[in-house]
Amino acid sequence: MSSKPKITIEYCPKCHWLLRAAWMAQELLSTFTEELGEVSLKPSEVAGRFQVSIADEVIFDRKRAGRFPEAKELKQLIRDVVCPDKHLGHSDKQQAS
Repeated sequence: MSSKPKITIEYCPKCHWLLRAAWMAQELLSTFTEELGEVSLKPSEVAGRFQVSIADEVIFDRKRAGRFPEAKELKQLIRDVVCPDKHLGHSDKQQAS
């Protein structure tokens, strides 16, 4: 039996980013109902951190990107790792015509 992936959203509590992290977690759990085993929120000891990881592999880092992820972007990044064949509806990448 294979276990479902675990997502961790690490956020800076001093920056008051808990609500942003919780909203992202809700978006991911709503989109990947069957595919994810868990989405956890982890207060960071590093000031200004907002990172999203799958099984300890960082897939988005606010400091590296210089911004927060858009929900659509984060869903695409997670989909590409967890279930590449899943269609995300309106959140999917636009195809070139």
